[in-house]
Amino acid sequence: MNKKKQMVNKKSTKLNLAEYCIKRWAESDTDKNRTAFTFVDGENKDTQWTYAEVWEETLQIAYSLAALSLEQGDRILLRLPHNPDHAFAFFGAVAAGLAPIPLSPQLTPNEVEIIAADSGAKCILIDSMNPLDDAVTFENIKNISIQQMKSNSVEIPLPTTYSEEPAFFVYTSGTTSRPKGVVHAHRSVLGRELVREGWLDFNTSDITLHAGTINWTYTLGVGLMDAWRWGSHAVLAGGEPNPQKWLPLIERLKVTIFAAVPTVFRQILKYGTPESHDLKELRHVLCAGEPLPSTLREEWTDRCKTPMYESLGMTEISTYISNGPRVPVVPGSPGQPQIGRKVVILEPDSESTEPLPTGTVGMLAVHRSDPGLMIGYWQRPDEEKTVYRGDWFIGGDLASMDEHSNIWFNGRSDDIIKSFGFRLSPPEIESTIAKHPSVNEVAIIGLSIDAQKTIVVACVTASTDNELNFETLKEFCEVNLAKYKQPHEWIEYKELPRTRNGKLQRNELVKELIRERNL
Repeated sequence: MNKKKQMVNKKSTKLNLAEYCIKRWAESDTDKNRTAFTFVDGENKDTQWTYAEVWEETLQIAYSLAALSLEQGDRILLRLPHNPDHAFAFFGAVAAGLAPIPLSPQLTPNEVEIIAADSGAKCILIDSMNPLDDAVTFENIKNISIQQMKSNSVEIPLPTTYSEEPAFFVYTSGTTSRPKGVVHAHRSVLGRELVREGWLDFNTSDITLHAGTINWTYTLGVGLMDAWRWGSHAVLAGGEPNPQKWLPLIERLKVTIFAAVPTVFRQILKYGTPESHDLKELRHVLCAGEPLPSTLREEWTDRCKTPMYESLGMTEISTYISNGPRVPVVPGSPGQPQIGRKVVILEPDSESTEPLPTGTVGMLAVHRSDPGLMIGYWQRPDEEKTVYRGDWFIGGDLASMDEHSNIWFNGRSDDIIKSFGFRLSPPEIESTIAKHPSVNEVAIIGLSIDAQKTIVVACVTASTDNELNFETLKEFCEVNLAKYKQPHEWIEYKELPRTRNGKLQRNELVKELIRERNL
């Protein structure tokens, strides 16, 4: 994205993402005193805010930021723990016409400095009462405490923002060694309208609970933006990521919609007892972040008596393929393109913009006119060119589309394993092995033994009360997988490496084996 793209174009209209989500309810006599937000700390202590109070907290931070010597569109880092202030700071910065960059609390100071330098951020918000680093200050960037921002009550005029202007940045892994900044416009909130119809089904009577942390786009989007846009009561929880806390929370707070990644649902079923909890208020649950095994959905619906709806998305556009109350669930498919989105399958390794025939695997592409699509990558013109083909954005997912518009995910193009002349999809192999009753989780990785040889390794954890027998698993694969798809090697793990939000980290498994074997 270059500086010219920051300019307001002719199609841009007045729009502010924070106002769009919150202000309408906060200024309504009917809705302003309804509960908008509950944060549950690690000791199950609830703190609540009404819509009027959420908007007041947001504006207070917006006014304080507006009083600083910042220009509209300046980037601001949010180096904050997973707590309510992180949420208020994000929406406050957006309301002030700035572009917040939520950061994971797990980032090291060196990683933060890399993002600060790349983004050209003018300041960083920190929590002086709960420092993430011991006396760490960042050079060439102004450190400001969130407590200072909350102490100002002076009303300052806020700038007018437009639909095509940057609203927030998200830093994600790039094709190079540096993370890249994905720039989202205020209009991204309009793209989320399509998410509700195709997946969420939020309304003003819902109490939503998201299991993720605020810095994650899945949590920010579904857990806060969507919940507040549709007038729901949003619930987030702090403390350690203990899978046993979710069912009691759902029951106690009468949660109607729960959102998480597959791992969280798997852990709930493994360590919890859904049958002993009153879940009658739970309308459905939402699953995204990585492919959902059909066996997991089946076990959840059988034991919890609640529908599970899946979605496929990416940082650049959020969730755009899904099933839901209005879209039939087809086991093995994450759903259909949401109504209003233009999605096709294009030929890999080609410049063709002609959609491939039904059932053909290719690159999943979405039209660049989609309101939820990013503005671009921050100061990465070369990398940006690689993801556009004519009017289509190609994010790297391999998939096919059937005659009913169901999408069949075949993994990431950069996850594809090339072994002995074959191109292999890890999710496809994983979904087959996961069907065996002795398997809890499985990750398929490609391990390069030398320049000419890459073997397929299955990293497996055992299901509860089961022992893994690799000979039995090999026999299972011989029946259910083509010879060239069968793993060459099997390794048992107690647990697989995942992010705090539950996403599988195949690259960590590869790095570990490379170190162990001096490859």
